[in-house]
Amino acid sequence: MSEVALTLAERRERQIAHQEARATHLASREALLSPRRSNEELRAIAEAAQQRLADTDTDTVLAWVGQEFGYRTAVACSMADAVLPAVVARHVPWVDTLFLETGYHFAETIGTRDAVEASMRLTIVDVKPRLSVAEQDAEFGERLYERDPALCCAMRKVEPLHETLQGYEVWITGVRRDEGPTRADTPFISWDDKNGLVKINPLAAWTFDDLLAYAADHDIIVNPLVNDGYPSIGCATCTRRVAPGEDPRAGRWAGLDKTECGLHS
Repeated sequence: MSEVALTLAERRERQIAHQEARATHLASREALLSPRRSNEELRAIAEAAQQRLADTDTDTVLAWVGQEFGYRTAVACSMADAVLPAVVARHVPWVDTLFLETGYHFAETIGTRDAVEASMRLTIVDVKPRLSVAEQDAEFGERLYERDPALCCAMRKVEPLHETLQGYEVWITGVRRDEGPTRADTPFISWDDKNGLVKINPLAAWTFDDLLAYAADHDIIVNPLVNDGYPSIGCATCTRRVAPGEDPRAGRWAGLDKTECGLHS
């Protein structure tokens, strides 16, 4: 039954059940966590899996992730859509889903984040920078994203994510090969030396159309901006609509000599 067809009482009952299920999982989470292995052990696991699973499919890779890493797994989600965490949650229910709360998001992105947390079997973790927007403006001047976007991304995305990832063994991203030249050779599995853990890109071989079709077929939440010309969504300050024929990430840092925030480079 769709959320629209539910009565107010039924909707409230479903929300309570959802909150109770999350609380039950979180209460038992510690018992499900094995000790974090060393970087040397994790690197060896990644390198062996790279060869063994190089030509496999998304579900096989994620089934291996669930068995090998369990709840030492984190999913990074920009909230352009919830396809990636939904696919992962089939193998790791209530998986930690990291949302980079930069302070510069579109209202639609925050709304998508809230809807995902309220309705899906995920554990949303807000990853916040050391400085609030106001504190950053006071220390570095206003509109740093225009004057030094690399520094802004480093402080509001790269550094806080790096710190958060230290408690995990593997992080899963939604990077796809069709997003642009810088991502054309994205592997399913790699060793992330910068963050010191295994990195999985289970949707690497998917296209943007595959993503939308999967969302439609499985009734998965999609940010309304996606259907308004924003196939790749970052901070509102640094994202514009994409023109017909442009690659999906052409709207990110448009007009600047910058194509990545630093998370994947």
